[in-house]
Amino acid sequence: MDVTVTCAPCCWGVDDVRNPHLPPWQKVLDEARDAGFGGLELGPYGYMPLDVTLVGEALVSRGLSIVAGTIFDDLVTPANRENLLRQTREICALITALPQPPAHGGQRFPAPYLTVMDWGHDARDYAAGHSDRALRLPDTAWAGMMETLRQIADVARGYGVRAVIHPHAGGHIEFADEIERLVADIPPEVAGLCLDTGHTLYAGMDPVATLEKYWDRLDYIHFKDIDAEVFADVMGRRIRFFDACGEGVMCPIGRGVIDYPAIHALLEAKGYGGYITIEQERDPRNTGSILEDLAASRSYLRETGFV
Repeated sequence: MDVTVTCAPCCWGVDDVRNPHLPPWQKVLDEARDAGFGGLELGPYGYMPLDVTLVGEALVSRGLSIVAGTIFDDLVTPANRENLLRQTREICALITALPQPPAHGGQRFPAPYLTVMDWGHDARDYAAGHSDRALRLPDTAWAGMMETLRQIADVARGYGVRAVIHPHAGGHIEFADEIERLVADIPPEVAGLCLDTGHTLYAGMDPVATLEKYWDRLDYIHFKDIDAEVFADVMGRRIRFFDACGEGVMCPIGRGVIDYPAIHALLEAKGYGGYITIEQERDPRNTGSILEDLAASRSYLRETGFV
């Protein structure tokens, strides 16, 4: 495999830009460099500034590049569509003007990508991981979300950016039936998939089988791992997804329940090339072990043959 392992600001607890405890974006860049990464994701809209010169110089001075921008927002509400399209234009204008990540053999589309996730619905947030409890969207609302995704992908394509849709715990694209419906409604020429091993398992699916099933749509991958004991505990309670992350449900890769040797064997057999981004969501006030956790994840992936 010709891959580069990168990281994301969520490893520092950066998910909600309104959270008053987020670290400065410069600190995230410093520590991503110190942890040995050559690249990372941009993080949620509004975290890093949209200033090409400022961010570009910060990346170059640290030997980093941005491998993906992020739309992490309400994809369902029709009134939010114009906001999402504005975010898409601003993010794509930024990431395409920054130093570009290297290409890899076997890579279907060049980075940086635009990773698109639905978020912001209380009822689904509390049903994260529970397919039987999660209310599905009515057909008209689903069709509206699909149209929003098509428009986001069309705008991104105009900048030369591949949109990749990321099923996410607590959003309206999470469970197996919703992913099946998504790929039936959004053709491969419009957008690809970013599958996340942790969100896949959290939603009750087998990460290896899911990666194989959607191989033809898979353009980009997120890696995380799940602590079995914490997972069993939070699944027995009514709890928001990121509150579960704050309690440590996500752990360094290799210390959880996901079968990474089997994932390596699959990706190697399929000839995956490109980027794999480590994520370990946490409470941003719990920052003491970030570098240790990232080092542990990288070490395990090296031992497993990914890097």
